[in-house]
Amino acid sequence: MQWLLYVIIGLVAGIFGGAFGIGGATILIPALVYIAHLTQHQAQGTAVAALLPPVGILAFLSYYRAGNVKLNFAGLICLGFFFGGLIGANLIQGLPDTLLRRLFGFYLIFIAIQMILGK
Repeated sequence: MQWLLYVIIGLVAGIFGGAFGIGGATILIPALVYIAHLTQHQAQGTAVAALLPPVGILAFLSYYRAGNVKLNFAGLICLGFFFGGLIGANLIQGLPDTLLRRLFGFYLIFIAIQMILGK
């Protein structure tokens, strides 16, 4: 059942990515560190693998050669991210620009506080 966790992480990352145009690092890396309990290196390598088509194969290969990629997690995250991007992009279209900008700013502040003060 743990596979569902990784699909959900990818789905949430896709929704926020589609809604706010943010990169995978702001969603996937904190989720993999705090929810999936990966090391920072593993989280970064796994996020790169999940985002391989849009990010680039060279970064993935570097993390992979160093042993910092969880391929099974990355594939499931990619699946959720694919559909989540469509959902997020569609959800956000009706929001006023100012509200969207503020939501994005609060989101970034929340993540920054979690990364600075979290375990």
